[in-house]
Amino acid sequence: MSDVGAGQTGIALTERQRLAWLRLIRSDNVGPATFRGLINHFGSAEAALEMLPELSRRGGSARAIRVATVAEAERELQAAARLGACFIGIGEPDYPPALRQIDGAPPLIAAKGRPQTGTLPALGIVGSRNASICGTKFAAMMARDVGKAGYAIISGLARGIDTAAHRASLETGTIAVLAGGLDRPYPPENIKLLEEITGGNGLAITEMPFGWEPRARDFPRRNRLIAGVALGLLVVEAAQRSGSLITARYAADFGRIVFAVPGSPLDPRCYGTNYLIKEGATLTTEAGDILEALAPISRLDLFTPKQVDEPESPTAADMMPPNENDRCLIVDSLGPTPVEVDDIIRHTGMPAAMVYLVLLELDLAGRLHRHSGGLVSIDLSV
Repeated sequence: MSDVGAGQTGIALTERQRLAWLRLIRSDNVGPATFRGLINHFGSAEAALEMLPELSRRGGSARAIRVATVAEAERELQAAARLGACFIGIGEPDYPPALRQIDGAPPLIAAKGRPQTGTLPALGIVGSRNASICGTKFAAMMARDVGKAGYAIISGLARGIDTAAHRASLETGTIAVLAGGLDRPYPPENIKLLEEITGGNGLAITEMPFGWEPRARDFPRRNRLIAGVALGLLVVEAAQRSGSLITARYAADFGRIVFAVPGSPLDPRCYGTNYLIKEGATLTTEAGDILEALAPISRLDLFTPKQVDEPESPTAADMMPPNENDRCLIVDSLGPTPVEVDDIIRHTGMPAAMVYLVLLELDLAGRLHRHSGGLVSIDLSV
């Protein structure tokens, strides 16, 4: 049976598959795109795990790749169970439907609370941590009114706008996205709020491991998850350099509708929202602006995941590594400038399966860089 697959209602992973998936995504140099490529090529996470050391060596790695052990994955599954949490796979019914449509969607998310909330159409609400009174009141009003219309409200559990949005949507359903592990919530003053969220109609999710303390570089990853789960993103207040603008950029990249609340040009907290409006974001002064724009999207069938071409049983030819001449031809076609994989295939004349396999080798060796839009480049210094 193939690891990934879902119909209209989704297909649950077996416990054996869930363990293997967790091991694979927790192994060195395996991100969401690499995970999907490995599954596509080898047919299952278990088969991919066996090949990781060999693929890394062929990609030119100077040291052995760290492959997550069964014991490590079992400990994380046990930690989740103790916390009352679980891991949801990308093809399963409770995986957020809009999230699975984006490039590089996490194959597994850790979740605690009411999983069904994650399947509702969602509006992201983000903004300044140092929010004004008017800003927090408006965020709460939007969260309450949009939530009553059947949308989940998703935000990042931060101070200010995030907190106001979560509190106002506790009854209708809210989703908190964490930058660290589910057992390492941040900021500490919102731990009680998180308990209210997960103890009621809400949900907390993250793609980070249990025990992971959030660092500054983890918050953009959290912001990407917010933008991926949401159908639209409302920015209430945002300074010139802020995480909210990063989230808005992700949302635009994913084809989401970005809403922004105008504010005084004399207030630095309104620089970001006024800038977004000038760049084409939807000027928003009431919930109707949001509901009218999201109504057509929320009726779309987003549940069916992207199709993944997965061989049930890879052929011997699929498993054969390319010879050194072919590998060198593919590697030499890469440089520090990002290019499309299709361009590599056309340039080299190599079969697509061979090109993708060499890219996996380079990725696992830590030499490949993946960029938005599926572009790739190579680190020439390695």
